Amino acid sequence: MKVLSPILACLALAVVVSHAVLSPEQYWSYKLPNIPMPKAVKEILHPELMEEKSTSVNVGGGGVNVNTGKGKPGGDTHVNVGGKGVGVNTGKPGGGTDVNDPDPFNYLYAASETQIHEDPNVALFFLEKDMHPGATMSLHFIENTEKSAFLPYQTAQKIPFSSDKLPEIFNKFSVKPGSVKAEMMKNTIKECEQPAIEGEEKYCATSLESMIDYSISKLGKVDQAVSTEVEKQTPMQKYTIAAGVQKMTDDKAVVCHKQNYAYAVFYCHKSETTRAYMVPLEGAGGTKAKALAVCHTDTSAWNPKHLAFQFLKVEPGTIPVCHFLPRDHVVWVPK
Repeated sequence: MKVLSPILACLALAVVVSHAVLSPEQYWSYKLPNIPMPKAVKEILHPELMEEKSTSVNVGGGGVNVNTGKGKPGGDTHVNVGGKGVGVNTGKPGGGTDVNDPDPFNYLYAASETQIHEDPNVALFFLEKDMHPGATMSLHFIENTEKSAFLPYQTAQKIPFSSDKLPEIFNKFSVKPGSVKAEMMKNTIKECEQPAIEGEEKYCATSLESMIDYSISKLGKVDQAVSTEVEKQTPMQKYTIAAGVQKMTDDKAVVCHKQNYAYAVFYCHKSETTRAYMVPLEGAGGTKAKALAVCHTDTSAWNPKHLAFQFLKVEPGTIPVCHFLPRDHVVWVPK
């Protein structure tokens, strides 16, 4: 039997003990003592949102909320698709969005016709050359009013997270197979199980602790963890890029996208061909924002029919493609 050296044994014990005895907030302070926690993380460190009486699932950038409707007449299900500003309400006539539309931040997937023509997420994509003071874009940074919370590391580790365990997962969270919520959870696991695109490494973090551990393992030392921040909730409006665009990293970064699931899950990917910027924005109505923008300098491995290419009218691998990140995504910047 292989025996760990005393030093490695102590390090391994320290990790186990810290995961077991520290809360997610305490673990952040333990691993990242000099790095402020971004607002996106603070807002979902609230286990009280995981109530038994109602179940919420959040999708991507800004919140898909699925409420079982218990305690309310009719029990309607309402879905606000993150970053899209599109509502789906069961039991009422009207338009909506397909829960099977691929995540715009998963670069393996082609966009559907619905996404191309109706998804306001297309406005998040732009070319790096257009990121300069005075440039204008119509954007909608949706605030999540009801979020899926992080589970403690020890709890998350005991819950299966794989396609072959879906019946067990649905049963644990009292999710009806075939329901909107079930399909969203199924799609999230499917995306997490897909292979990474060439030149990137990926990981789905099912707890804040595992997201911290993954980012540190890929970057070595972390200098910052940042998210998009907006002064207040506003409708879709024209934003102007103000002076003071700040380049945060020129090549390597870990970007974590909030997924749609019964608890907080982040799809993280590490790339060596990523430039990250913090972009000051001023809305037409006076609202100010600090928006995270990520520019991918090598898109040659992306799906040629990805939403970004169809919207920007460019070919894979020809020119850097950028996009703003919704409010509940996190960029980890190395030292």
